[in-house]
Amino acid sequence: MDIAVLPRIDEHETVVAAEGGVVWHALGETLERSFGRPRSARYARLVGVADRAVSGPRPLSRGSAFPGFRVADAVPERELVLVGRHHFSTYALVFRMETAGIGRTLLRAETRARFPGPGGALYRLLVIGTGAHALLTGRLLATVRRRAEGSGG
Repeated sequence: MDIAVLPRIDEHETVVAAEGGVVWHALGETLERSFGRPRSARYARLVGVADRAVSGPRPLSRGSAFPGFRVADAVPERELVLVGRHHFSTYALVFRMETAGIGRTLLRAETRARFPGPGGALYRLLVIGTGAHALLTGRLLATVRRRAEGSGG
């Protein structure tokens, strides 16, 4: 999937008081825990996601998958590109990391997506228009930050 052709939806960021390697590990762990829950698997079945099960190499690298996402690219401590599709959308979630000073890392999450047809338009309204996506992305980043900063690493 060429994510460059997907319209940009939004971007969220947080500064983490931890080195890149610690943040990278916390990001992978947070994604696995967040999307590996039974609730995520049920939602994945409901909307017809392409990747419904945990598969591929661990820690997360190209070809890894969990409900809703497949890793399209992974450059440890720099970038993690997740892609997915279901009945109402084709999407990408791109995490980028960069140094933000000594012992600090800037973590960004950029969402790109296309919502084809009337079903896609309604889905976009429900997920993006209500602010639910922004809220969940913010919570995800906050969880990564807490996990990384609490690791003592």
